[in-house]
Amino acid sequence: MKTLRIRLLTSIVGLGLLAVTASGCATLGGAAVGAGAGAAIAAGTGHSAGKGALIGAGVGGAAGTIYGITRH
Repeated sequence: MKTLRIRLLTSIVGLGLLAVTASGCATLGGAAVGAGAGAAIAAGTGHSAGKGALIGAGVGGAAGTIYGITRH
C-alpha cells in the first residue's frame, strides 16, 4: 500500500511539473503545483492524498488567478 501511495504521489508531482512547464497560464500552473503540494503534505501527515490534491488544486488555482490578474 505504501508503494502505491509513493507511485501515485510521484505521478501527481511529475504531471504537475509538466503542466507548469508546458503552460504559461498562471491558473493552471498554480493548480498543478497546489495539487502536487497538497497531495504530498496530506500523504506525509497520514491523510488522504486525493483530498489533499483537491484542496491544493483549489487553493493553487485561486492563487494563480490572483497572480495572473495582478501581473498584467
